Amino acid sequence: MNLKEKIERGLVALSLESHLEVTEKLERYLALISKWNKVTNLTSVDNPEQMVVVHLLDSLSVQPHLSGSRVLDVGSGAGLPGIPLALINADKDFILLDSNGKKTRFILQATIDLGIKNVEVVQSRAQDFEGEFDHVVCRAFTSTSDFVKACSHLLAPAGNLLAMKGPAESEVTPIPGFKQSVHRLNVPGLPSERYLVEIAK
Repeated sequence: MNLKEKIERGLVALSLESHLEVTEKLERYLALISKWNKVTNLTSVDNPEQMVVVHLLDSLSVQPHLSGSRVLDVGSGAGLPGIPLALINADKDFILLDSNGKKTRFILQATIDLGIKNVEVVQSRAQDFEGEFDHVVCRAFTSTSDFVKACSHLLAPAGNLLAMKGPAESEVTPIPGFKQSVHRLNVPGLPSERYLVEIAK
């Protein structure tokens, strides 16, 4: 199975078959990560076939939880989950935030190369950034409480924080003033379990 077929099968498994037209851009995106990874440490997973599951399908697994129109991806790194989500949500606006200049340069170049119009790239720490978002999503924060501390000021009144977690991190620790719920994520082809911790005021 070639890379394009692997991506297409993943989209179908995620019930995203109506977005198969972005397959080519997703494939080109992985090629860009592989190319830049040789000089900039974007990701420890540099095999494109592994990247389909670990990066693309993992990122897209949160799609059912995005109902709002303004999304902030905090600690975006190589543009994950923001770029894959922006490609299948042309009607939503995404800001991809990272404090690392090398990574924001890559994300910006990727959005130009792929012709993505609904993404803005910002180099900043979450704590220093301002704005109101329906969803603040992150794959990188170590603890849910740190995520809340750093990002709760960025929520619109009815907004939520979406923390993507592995099984060891999916335990919910009560945070005063916030309600949390845990959702099991379906990531086709990933042997380990993935969860989404949804946090709202």
